Amino acid sequence: MERRQLGQTDLMVSPICLGTMTFGEQNTEAQAHSQLDYALERGINFIDTAEMYPVMARPDTQGLTERYIGSWLRKTGRRRDIVLATKIAGPNKMMPWIRGANHNLDAVNIRAAVEDSLRRLHTDYIDLYQIHWPSRNLPIFGANSFDPDAERPAVPIAETLGALDELVRAGTIRHIGVSNESTWGLCQYIKRSEQHGLPRIATVQNLYNLTARLFETSLMDEACYREGISLLAYSPLAFGQLSAKYLDDPQARGRLTVFPKNWSPRYVRPSVLAATAEYAALARAHGLTPAQMALAWCYSRRFVASTIIGATSLAQLEENIDAGELVLPPAVLAGIDEIHARYTNVGQ
Repeated sequence: MERRQLGQTDLMVSPICLGTMTFGEQNTEAQAHSQLDYALERGINFIDTAEMYPVMARPDTQGLTERYIGSWLRKTGRRRDIVLATKIAGPNKMMPWIRGANHNLDAVNIRAAVEDSLRRLHTDYIDLYQIHWPSRNLPIFGANSFDPDAERPAVPIAETLGALDELVRAGTIRHIGVSNESTWGLCQYIKRSEQHGLPRIATVQNLYNLTARLFETSLMDEACYREGISLLAYSPLAFGQLSAKYLDDPQARGRLTVFPKNWSPRYVRPSVLAATAEYAALARAHGLTPAQMALAWCYSRRFVASTIIGATSLAQLEENIDAGELVLPPAVLAGIDEIHARYTNVGQ
């Protein structure tokens, strides 16, 4: 499998990244280890996790995902074979079990979060450390319009970067990135790093799939291109929706039936369901499974450095990785754009 450079760093990663948020909730430790073994066997060297995982977020499971990765690293000794990325949770009063209800992106919390992740992961360094979501008010996770009335006190970006700088200098993290960010936020990180001589972000991990292509039409694409920042696309199957398994069987076991629907509203909007049906029909008309088409399309986008995939079985993981070998014909790409013109960013 090829390797791609992340931002302006020396990190070279596979174009497919193994997402792990099912480890500890939908997958046991043994199953997690099997997925990691298989991913590396297929040429994947990029692993993404987060301190809040697994999903669904609960106090009695928080941190299990990192622990499972850590036990695999301790068992296999393959730390040097992977690029390991994890994330610090931004402020969220619904998760008081993560350093208290007022946890944020200040120096005290960042140091504590990194120390905890290092311990759970059984490693002494993190290759890519990411801000999971911003400290400031921002429409994310299904909210799609900015609300000035929702403003709240926020940790300044320069302060967050200063805390990360200390850890970069200490060698516990190598490079940094952001997630669920806006173009304004991206530019502020760049500006503050240049103003104060602080670490430069290498990546942005944002939602990107057939139903959520805002990255292309916002200024994010241009900003990333001109500033040398790589997109890590998450949820390429829209929480499994674009596999069409729920279209075929509304009670199919998966995140959208296991977890409360109000936890993931953007994936169950009527317009998303309608778009999914059309994308599924297009794929099948060309002899593809809906999942193959959705993933092959995402993998091929010029600005996607790596696509984060997740699976609950080795069979799913195999299909997801195999899609990386597909080249979609012009008729399929034209059909995708035609559907998108009628269902523009309905899953954003």
